[in-house]
Amino acid sequence: MENNFSRLNQYRSMWVLVFFDLPTETKKERSIAAKFRKSLIKDGFDMFQFSIYTRFCASKENAVVHGERVKKKLPKKGKVGILKITDRQFGLMDLFIGTKLSELEKPINQLELF
Repeated sequence: MENNFSRLNQYRSMWVLVFFDLPTETKKERSIAAKFRKSLIKDGFDMFQFSIYTRFCASKENAVVHGERVKKKLPKKGKVGILKITDRQFGLMDLFIGTKLSELEKPINQLELF
């Protein structure tokens, strides 16, 4: 019998969005901001816009783990927001490049080893 709830479905799968506005007036502040961005990339986040990074997660539990990792790397100054939404909600976004409506990228199926 086929399970009605597949392992990766639009309501179980999550996206973690990290929004930030960090000070970059001094060389030290720029370095701190760059380290924060690099920590997001190292954790599997992709740049959506310059100060918005996204990461696809196969489950809510996985999204919580990545949200906690971001919290551990927070800079002392600036604003950072972490938003977790379902894949279904993310798919409802209208994305424009210029005035042309663009398709959202589909997440790559990731192999989980735990």
